[in-house]
Amino acid sequence: MQAYLFVHFREKTTPDGEQVYFGLSKDGYHWEEVNNGRPLLWAYYGDKGVRDFTIIRSSQNKKFYIFATDLSLSYGMRNQYNRSWEEISRNGSHYFSVWESENLVDWTEQRLVKIGNDDFGCMWAPDIIYDKEQGDYVLHWSSSHKENDFGPKGIYYSRTRDFEHFTQPELLYRKKDSGVIDSAIYEEEGNYYMFLKSENNPEKLILLKADHITGPYSRIEEFDKSMEELEAGYYEAPTAVRLADGKWCLFLDYYGVPGAGQGYVPFVADSLAEGRFVRSDKAFQFPYGFKHGTILPITMEEYERIKNHKWEG
Repeated sequence: MQAYLFVHFREKTTPDGEQVYFGLSKDGYHWEEVNNGRPLLWAYYGDKGVRDFTIIRSSQNKKFYIFATDLSLSYGMRNQYNRSWEEISRNGSHYFSVWESENLVDWTEQRLVKIGNDDFGCMWAPDIIYDKEQGDYVLHWSSSHKENDFGPKGIYYSRTRDFEHFTQPELLYRKKDSGVIDSAIYEEEGNYYMFLKSENNPEKLILLKADHITGPYSRIEEFDKSMEELEAGYYEAPTAVRLADGKWCLFLDYYGVPGAGQGYVPFVADSLAEGRFVRSDKAFQFPYGFKHGTILPITMEEYERIKNHKWEG
């Protein structure tokens, strides 16, 4: 893999914001827009808006899958949810929006996959990782739940082999003193590391470690030191990628300003195990405000195919 694809949305109060956008990079540091900064794929079903993307390259069938939160927030919160976060949390979608492709340019139409039931609130921020121990994929997300009267959110998971059929959801992680959202799990040398946004105590990003994808997870305190200087309550949606030089780049979604000024802030570390991340704004370039997405390593052939494709969106 010699290049990188960033699947994301844009925080805009128009219908084109909460749709599927691509960013491309040859080195993971300098990013360029695709399709002149316009959406490549659109959500026509469910909330007709999508956020919080993850993308996976399936080793089983060689297909690519994009999963997203089925939610129109920036544009649809006014009329669909009466500007109420409580209403979204309790009564938001139990579905995820899904697209699939064999080549990263020809994508199926959006389909909705129902994962939750009436015990769940809105299903937020899906992320997917391959489980080498069981030979399947673990889909995990954040949600409120009936078990604590739809209070602080926890992280839940479901397993799949074909991205069509999913096991019943189970609890993956719950923090005792606050809700947690935006889980992102990565493997390094046989261990699993989960980035999370803690909604309190602290209201910042945290990093956990486990021997198995489904835990149990323990806190990496060294990472807390890396986050000490960040102002609480303005960063979320972690996504990370291991670059060609072996370093890990962690991107945090900064939402401390309104609208288009929001976007990702980069941090670099030698390893996840050490947990020491250094903010590196000057080393990175973005064409506009990328919002909550996931990075997929791709080949140069795939990079050129995406870059030169005549998109309809």
